[in-house]
Amino acid sequence: MDFTPTEAQLDLGRLTGEVCGKLVTADRLRELDTAAERFDEALWSSLAETGVLAAALPEAVGGNDFGALEQTAVLRELGKYVAAVPYLSSIVVGAGALAKFGDAAQQDRATRAGAGQVILTAALTEEHNWEPARPTTTAVEVDGGWRLTGAKTTVPFADRADRILVPATVSGVAAVFLVDPSAATVTAQQVVDRTPEYAVELTDTPAELIGTVENGAEILDWLLTRAWLGLSALQLGTLERALELVAEYAREREQFGKAVGSFQAVAQRLADAYIDVQGLRLAVTQAAWQISEDLPSAEAVHTAKFWAADAGHRVAHTVVHIHGGVGIDRDHIVHNYFTAAKHNEFALGGGTDHLRALGALLAATPS
Repeated sequence: MDFTPTEAQLDLGRLTGEVCGKLVTADRLRELDTAAERFDEALWSSLAETGVLAAALPEAVGGNDFGALEQTAVLRELGKYVAAVPYLSSIVVGAGALAKFGDAAQQDRATRAGAGQVILTAALTEEHNWEPARPTTTAVEVDGGWRLTGAKTTVPFADRADRILVPATVSGVAAVFLVDPSAATVTAQQVVDRTPEYAVELTDTPAELIGTVENGAEILDWLLTRAWLGLSALQLGTLERALELVAEYAREREQFGKAVGSFQAVAQRLADAYIDVQGLRLAVTQAAWQISEDLPSAEAVHTAKFWAADAGHRVAHTVVHIHGGVGIDRDHIVHNYFTAAKHNEFALGGGTDHLRALGALLAATPS
């Protein structure tokens, strides 16, 4: 593969970083920590106005027809600033899926999402269901329409969403639907970094089919692949910036007349964290490149997913431990990076789940 960033990657990453750098200050993060909902509306509006939201979407919905590489560049920068915006759920997953698989009306929603006029989200998680490709939520066709019954958890920004993409099972076959959240029961959940996430209860809830039932499994696979890669890219940015913060602290903080970074135990942990971040960067880049080239990407995405969760755990704890007492101070900036990394780790799942998924993929691949 070619590791050279595309011009669009560099430009989008730089623009996203500039917008975040102006708006996402330490004081702003403190404000968001105590806000009723952790959503940075000013940043979201600015990302829309500068064209960042729409840039990687297809031209048919107002974008510049970029792809996974460019979206991961944006997500990486948002992760560096622990930005409280739904770019992954609304643009990458929601608008991206409607642009690719939706009808004209659904594509219009994608256009409006890219312009920042509406927010979309996706309900991809069910409690006690470790196989997201086989949702337990069910759908039945009634009088020419669809009705959904089931429960979803940790749905990002469901309270603000214009529509929720909901995978469900139709006679044992996966399909994906659009649901108006006002027709469902939406209940706030508490997550580690206060990202707005909600439980969504569906009881004979009206729904709109995306694509067809026959290509439902393909659509769901597309959603899961982009969501997992996107979370891994967010985690990469978060860990990169966290490592920069702890390296700076280790150079400046002194104990016994020496910088703490000069102590062997600290230096070794920092070296391990650096290797973890480099490994995650490689895995995310490879997965995004394979998707952008329309190559089989399942193994690469699951590898990135594993690195993001497993390495994310180690790096997040290293950052806190080396900072010592200030590392557990909720008013210190490191706290935001620790909780963001833990949120991503929990959302991506444990290492055992990743290894099991990779093993199944490898077993199914012809030798």
